Amino acid sequence: MNAILHAQQLTKHYPGSIALDRVDFTANAGESIAIIGPSGSGKTTLLHCLAGILRPDAGSITLNTPSAPLRLDTLGDAALSRLRREEFGFVFQQGMLLPELTAVENVALALMLNGTDRATSESRGAEWLGALSLAGMEQRRLGELSGGQVQRVAIARAQVTGARVVFADEPTGALDSATSNEVLDVLLRSVAANGRTLLVVTHDPNVAARCQRVVELRDGRIVADSGSALAAPVQPAPATTNFKGAFNV
Repeated sequence: MNAILHAQQLTKHYPGSIALDRVDFTANAGESIAIIGPSGSGKTTLLHCLAGILRPDAGSITLNTPSAPLRLDTLGDAALSRLRREEFGFVFQQGMLLPELTAVENVALALMLNGTDRATSESRGAEWLGALSLAGMEQRRLGELSGGQVQRVAIARAQVTGARVVFADEPTGALDSATSNEVLDVLLRSVAANGRTLLVVTHDPNVAARCQRVVELRDGRIVADSGSALAAPVQPAPATTNFKGAFNV
């Protein structure tokens, strides 16, 4: 398997505590990984650092792009924002969608932010909604959808741009068990079918059991990794890697 995302000696401090304590972590292309651990173990902090939402205090994070390795920890805010729009997709517990927009507009917005025209964006958004069993609901607003349907919209939005890594933070945490299983099925099938890498933070052992690999954190350190030998990590890029060159834009 090919490594797509790699962290070395990742460290993050909060006042009075260490959220991440020199963590080494590798995610491979096409892999689904559950990140588990008790509250305060550092799992959400790890997810947010890998996704470029939080900056680590020390250590490196390397994304293996098609053209060259790219160091996330050295990028400026504008470059990180662009990276999150183009390379990463996100599914959160509460969806983080815009209630004033329709389902298809919420999905299309991810494409429009990258410069795709509205008509094309909504057409592609509708295709994704249809693929996730939401055909005929494109014009409904979030208040007209069930919790499980809202999460399907979020899953569509996370992948419509072609993002190669999808980050999910407790994506089924607000759902009942039956709906949780349905949403998890949709998430895992759609990610696998499109060759994406999935990183899921969860407290739910049933969610973790459905992923190919389980990584457990305690007190800011990885204490167990069911697939730690799956692939050699990508070599870190130099700290001077150019963001524009890495994406050939």
